[in-house]
Amino acid sequence: MAKDYIKNEFNFWRYLINFWSVVFFVMIILDFFANNAYSNLLNILAAIYISALAIYVSNKEFERWYDKHEGRHPGEIFVVIWSALVFCLFFLDFAYQTEYQMPNSIISSYIAVLTMLAVTRKSKEMYRIRRVNKKRK
Repeated sequence: MAKDYIKNEFNFWRYLINFWSVVFFVMIILDFFANNAYSNLLNILAAIYISALAIYVSNKEFERWYDKHEGRHPGEIFVVIWSALVFCLFFLDFAYQTEYQMPNSIISSYIAVLTMLAVTRKSKEMYRIRRVNKKRK
């Protein structure tokens, strides 16, 4: 029963972060085509997105360390999507010489996503070492 609750809670956070990711990405693209018309809204969305992502990642790592989670949804996917999005914005801005200026909220969100991936990868590596050492004893 408790395991189902944990799984359902984890799924809730995963669906929530997926929802906010789509909303944030769509608004970033709209902001680009509207030459920063939605930059203030992006600040709000960035705060919500990074907060939800931090809760999701933290929850996932706590569950891993308490042997209640085995990752099947790699964070690398988010990094690839973010990297492609940021690269496309830079490229399109350069190619078409637009008046667009990438908002700080996009850059800081991208850095936060990269940081969370680095921390979770290190945590996963440490967890695996701990499990191997535990089995040897």
